[in-house]
Amino acid sequence: MNGRERMALAMQHKEPDRVPVMCQLAIGHYFLNAGIAPHEIWFSSEGFAEALVKMQRRYKFDGILINIPGRPRNVLSEIKKIENTKKGEMVYWKNGHVIVIPWDDNAQYVYAARPDLTPRADLATIDPDRMDTVDQFPGYVWNTYHIPWLEEKKDPGLLSEVPDYFTDTIDLVREKTGGEISVHGEVFSPFTHYLELFGYQNAIIGLVKQKEKVKAVLERLTDATIAWGVAQARRGVDAVLISSAFAGGGFISPKMYTEYVVPYERRLSDAIKEHDVPVYTHTCGKIGDRLELMEQTGTMGIDTLDPYPLGNVALSDAKNGVGQRLFLKGNMNSVSMLEYTTKEEVIDEASERIQIGKPGGGYILSSACSIAPHVEPWKIELLTPLAEEIGQYD
Repeated sequence: MNGRERMALAMQHKEPDRVPVMCQLAIGHYFLNAGIAPHEIWFSSEGFAEALVKMQRRYKFDGILINIPGRPRNVLSEIKKIENTKKGEMVYWKNGHVIVIPWDDNAQYVYAARPDLTPRADLATIDPDRMDTVDQFPGYVWNTYHIPWLEEKKDPGLLSEVPDYFTDTIDLVREKTGGEISVHGEVFSPFTHYLELFGYQNAIIGLVKQKEKVKAVLERLTDATIAWGVAQARRGVDAVLISSAFAGGGFISPKMYTEYVVPYERRLSDAIKEHDVPVYTHTCGKIGDRLELMEQTGTMGIDTLDPYPLGNVALSDAKNGVGQRLFLKGNMNSVSMLEYTTKEEVIDEASERIQIGKPGGGYILSSACSIAPHVEPWKIELLTPLAEEIGQYD
């Protein structure tokens, strides 16, 4: 059984030959370990696809998450110069944009380099029925699509039809893996788009002070998330991950989750599932009080499941609750993975997760959140052999 088949059965809540293994890697982990220049990974579909497949083969993962859209095919030619500094690569663009790419972290937009640009929209003045200028806010474009500007976009404003290059990385990864590995796409949730459009502080205040306008904006933002999620489904990904990282207990209450997350993610999930592609949800931190609410979004699986202290989910509780109906992925302590110094520590934690998650199928062994940049590769290399040893189904 190959990784693609194994993951498909787990996502259908069936028993494959063994527990699948698939961790999401922080972008900085690729920078430090893939042997490819950071700007090539971040700003080219070819570089990112190469890094994704290289690390998947090293760790023998059953799946790959493509969590950055494909890049404009000529974008590297728009770079004026690159300076290597102690902090990272300083990327200067011909149009005045400046990006710093740390050696071990996500690329960062330097807003001071373009003082003529307003990074975020204003909730007080925006008209939900006329959002044709939102792609002019670099803070929104950068933090949702991870690129300074969008090319070949047919309509102004919110994304309604994705440019062709958005799916280039999907095509490259599928070609490189030959159909043997489960290839997953990612789309940010409507709530994440909302936070990035207005900035987190103003956006959270708006949930209390401008409820009806916020809901009207979320309806429009949902259209953009559907466009990107459905485009990936049509391109042949094996699953779509809804990244709803900031919808946990550290940001909003269960009541707010019901009001500002459930109906919009439900629309997104339903649109993707119409194309017979599984959907699952990534939410960081404390989600133990909203697992059933997450199920109401129409998701088919839950990712991360952060344990204490970052979160509050015991895998056994999730397995005996929503895990009877949804597949579960994660729960290995991402912070502990940084701290462990022996093979025994890694194996002990991973073994416990396999023993709890394995019965009846529907579990994918993974770190709760991303594997941090400085987690030593030898730790991750232990996971798949362990699943092959103790994760077998009869």
